[in-house]
Amino acid sequence: MSIKIFCDIADLKLIKKFNKQKIVKGFTTNPSLMRKAGAKNYEEYSKKLLSECKLKPISFEVFADDNESMIKQGMKISNWGKNVYVKVPVINSKNQFTGKVIKQLNRNKIKLNITAVYTAKQTEKILKQINKKTKVIISIFAGRAGDTGKDPIPQLVKSIKIAKKFKNVEILWASVREPYNYLHAKQLGCHIITIPPSIIEKIQNFGKSFNQLTVETVKTFLLDSKKSKFKI
Repeated sequence: MSIKIFCDIADLKLIKKFNKQKIVKGFTTNPSLMRKAGAKNYEEYSKKLLSECKLKPISFEVFADDNESMIKQGMKISNWGKNVYVKVPVINSKNQFTGKVIKQLNRNKIKLNITAVYTAKQTEKILKQINKKTKVIISIFAGRAGDTGKDPIPQLVKSIKIAKKFKNVEILWASVREPYNYLHAKQLGCHIITIPPSIIEKIQNFGKSFNQLTVETVKTFLLDSKKSKFKI
């Protein structure tokens, strides 16, 4: 099974660059990435990104913290472009499931990217709120789970399995930590993996043999020792 690479970025210059690359099939953003990119006005900045990315799917996240406001923001965001996915966190900051938001937006035929998901139980709760027609991405934060010493793989495997009945649902491996995650996600059967630019560039260099890697590593050590004029 093939897996789609989405670039996890909100920087306008990098979206321009990666939008031209065939390896990148879409983009994901979040409020933290938008802030890092220097966005002052969320809507204006998002529309700048959309002026560069007119066809490939791109996710913009709501940042309200109650159901009613999330729904209003989601409706507005969805009108920015046909390629827009509205990103909704699976819970709000008070640890309340956003099922009402997911259900309402899904009923309105709005494409969704449900984010900050960590467990198959959360996936199951999401699936109970949606139809089997409107596109939904479920973003499982494998990297962040791994950062805390928890194995995200069983949750991904279960989520992929229970989502199989929904042809409109894609499971996304989020919070990538290393290039090998791409191969791991592909082997598991994830539909999408969202990757920062620096790691996409490493994936484009896949294919080196162990012997090439050994030679390159030794040459690097030798070159650095000469630059430092080390002597024993």
